[in-house]
Amino acid sequence: MLQNKFKIGQEIDLEILDLAFGGKGIAKLNNLTVFVKSGIPGQTISARITKIKKSYLEAKHIKTLKKSKFETKPKCDHFPTCGGCSFQQLSYKKQLEYKQKQIYDIFERIGEVQKPKINKIIGSNKKYYYRNKMEFTFSDNPWYIADESYDKIVLGLHVPKRFDKILNVDDCHIQDKIFNDILKFIREKSIKLNLEPYNVRKHVGLLRYLIFKIGIYTNEIMLNIVTAKEENKIIKLSEIILKEFPKITTIVNTINSTKSNTAIGQKEHIIYGKGYINEKIGKYKFRISPSAFFQTNSFQVKTLYDYILKISEINKEDVIFDLFSGTGTIAIYLANKAKKAYGFEIVEDAVNDANINAKNNNIDNVIFYLGDIKNLFDKKNDLNIEKPDIVIIDPPRPGLHLNTIKYLLKELPKKIIYVSCNATTQARDMNLLIEKYSIIDIQPIDLFPHTPHIENILTLLKK
Repeated sequence: MLQNKFKIGQEIDLEILDLAFGGKGIAKLNNLTVFVKSGIPGQTISARITKIKKSYLEAKHIKTLKKSKFETKPKCDHFPTCGGCSFQQLSYKKQLEYKQKQIYDIFERIGEVQKPKINKIIGSNKKYYYRNKMEFTFSDNPWYIADESYDKIVLGLHVPKRFDKILNVDDCHIQDKIFNDILKFIREKSIKLNLEPYNVRKHVGLLRYLIFKIGIYTNEIMLNIVTAKEENKIIKLSEIILKEFPKITTIVNTINSTKSNTAIGQKEHIIYGKGYINEKIGKYKFRISPSAFFQTNSFQVKTLYDYILKISEINKEDVIFDLFSGTGTIAIYLANKAKKAYGFEIVEDAVNDANINAKNNNIDNVIFYLGDIKNLFDKKNDLNIEKPDIVIIDPPRPGLHLNTIKYLLKELPKKIIYVSCNATTQARDMNLLIEKYSIIDIQPIDLFPHTPHIENILTLLKK
């Protein structure tokens, strides 16, 4: 076997030929595929083997022997150790070309579409400082770089494939600029107040996560400090933060006392402000609670929603379903064009926000329901909901549950618009719908420059 010729830790020279979906560079070695994190096409590199599998190897980029003509200098000092960005060393024009190619390859390979027709990807005008939300982790277990030393609290991002190691972050170049100043300030003051970071192995400590949210078009800023228990020192910390950053409009303390490594908790205490922020998309204004989902690129979300509006071709006789409706943004954005809109969402805070958003935007022909979508439609008749003409789907990365697909094939709306940040599960789900539907449009939109993520809009028409 070819794999027997190689050992973990062995150094090899590779020419990067392509990019894989997910952002790793692709090289070939003795007819084996090698995946290399932060490798870009056109480079010749020295790499160290980190994993050996039956059909492929994984390797770590050690040194660049020959630069790629597409290579640019990364803006961020944390690149490539941080897992937040994968492509900062690749020109943005080339990033878009590879994202376009990956959508094509996915629909050809997984979707089994012969020569799929993919519209030209819509790039982002804002290439840095575009994220309106970031989540950082407190820890006492830093990922050491060179000879750096750390205080007892590190505050940053998980190193890829390590649940326990945190890279101390000073300046992130994809989040809003003001977050960097607040991030460093909170780390410093947490140390001075002698607050203890949470240890994910021993399950002891206080500080777990720090979540930023900002309304780009409203200038409203939320801090959500997630702790393992209630502690008066968090109020003291908040007072110090507000004195230094008076632009912050609300601070929330979420309590997660479980062993689960998640920023979602059992309680939320509003320390300052209203406990939520607002953001605008076009003429509409939306309330966003701490645990409610909202698209993370406010600069590009109107482009996304305007395309959905255009491709849906809604008329005043149409009933719209918005599955995974979050804070109601898509349903509200489209409702004025339709007879009726219904939103379905599993997160209670998001449904509450959605109802308030509809009221605040004077939209009276939309109703939001709370529940798990894969089971909710079993109760559709009890809810007295009309049959949908157009269904908008924007699910999490795992895609659709089989029950949801069965429901769509039973109801057979005339048009399905499937929005996804994971084209692989999107193409998989499409395969189960294609017997009754035809593909009429595939439109990738880049909401996440310098990362491998792509937002893709797939439009299906009933045969």
